[in-house]
Amino acid sequence: MAFHSVKRPLKVAIIGAGIGGLAAAVALRQRGFEVALYERSQELGEVGAGLQIGPNGVKVLRALGLEDELMRNAFEPFSIMSVTWDEGRLRFCQPLKAIARQKYGAPYMSAYRPDLHNMLRRATGDTPLTLGANCIGADTVGGTAVACFADGTSAEADVVIGADGIRSAIRAQHFGDGAPRFTEMMAWRAIVPMDCVPERIGPNGEVAVRHGEYFGWIGPNGHVICYPIGVNGDKLNIFGGHVTEQWVEESWSVPSSREELIAAKAGWNEALLDMFRHVEHIFKWGIYDRDPLPQWSRGRVTLLGDAAHPTMPTLAQGANMAIEDGFVLARLLARHTDDVEAALRAYPAERKPRTDWVTLKSREQFANNRKASPPPFVDRTWLFVNDVVREEGALTPA
Repeated sequence: MAFHSVKRPLKVAIIGAGIGGLAAAVALRQRGFEVALYERSQELGEVGAGLQIGPNGVKVLRALGLEDELMRNAFEPFSIMSVTWDEGRLRFCQPLKAIARQKYGAPYMSAYRPDLHNMLRRATGDTPLTLGANCIGADTVGGTAVACFADGTSAEADVVIGADGIRSAIRAQHFGDGAPRFTEMMAWRAIVPMDCVPERIGPNGEVAVRHGEYFGWIGPNGHVICYPIGVNGDKLNIFGGHVTEQWVEESWSVPSSREELIAAKAGWNEALLDMFRHVEHIFKWGIYDRDPLPQWSRGRVTLLGDAAHPTMPTLAQGANMAIEDGFVLARLLARHTDDVEAALRAYPAERKPRTDWVTLKSREQFANNRKASPPPFVDRTWLFVNDVVREEGALTPA
């Protein structure tokens, strides 16, 4: 009698259950991999802030079967406008909703971060999740990937993915533990009800702010970006960027106050300051990034999201890049199931031209914002048009 061995699915351990780690888990499970998640926090959750999901991110969520749920839990802004910091005069206005689907093949969405996180968590189904798992490193031992935790336990898998953030222990182990770069930018984050948003701004009220508008002020010491979030866009997310040489704690959860925010923006447009006066809960954090790494993978261990390529938020692509990472990595592992290490070499080769561009262009946008006459936003068209969902291999900017 002949016996035939059944090839088992590859096992992947993901360190970090943030948006990037969860997106990777969903993509891997859909391709038949066995996945386990490990999260250092004692509770699974995301901070209450907004984020932007560009057409490139929406396309990946569409491929994962999540677009309909996203549309039920996010908002599609009508347009994006920029006004001057002091008088509130219109600098430019560009349509979003009217052109994004036609021009880029998917909408531009804004979402409440916990809503996206919860959606991805539900999509992982019964994927095992270990909380309170503080990973201190991972390595390849005898052809097996092994993640080690602070409590002395370990986990074995065919692949370990370090999705453990900008201060990744796995990154430090394999690629150096130098401190992230303080970008000379900090920010406040807050949410206000939409009825606290001014309907008109400018010296004579000539700029109308419709419900559902994405708008922002830009000035000499920073910029303020506001966009609707929630199912019906009934809340306004505020990102209050501020240029400073003073070190600010990296955590997103440092409490601040409306008084501190208003004082930092003294002399700015009164309509903006009046909106700040309605803020109830406000937090601040320092913004950090890192120079692009030459490599993300070593043996059967690799990096994803902020662990691989932390970036400034000025192009609003951090979450999008992490979501793309998970999708591309799952695709490559499925393509190279018989040679995991080849897949992990191909992964940064495909991703790095794109994520390096985002990191460096985000810095460029920040520098542009500080100019006396700031130019419009860095053009992200190629990010939106070049869809990583396609089976075309590496993507590079035109």
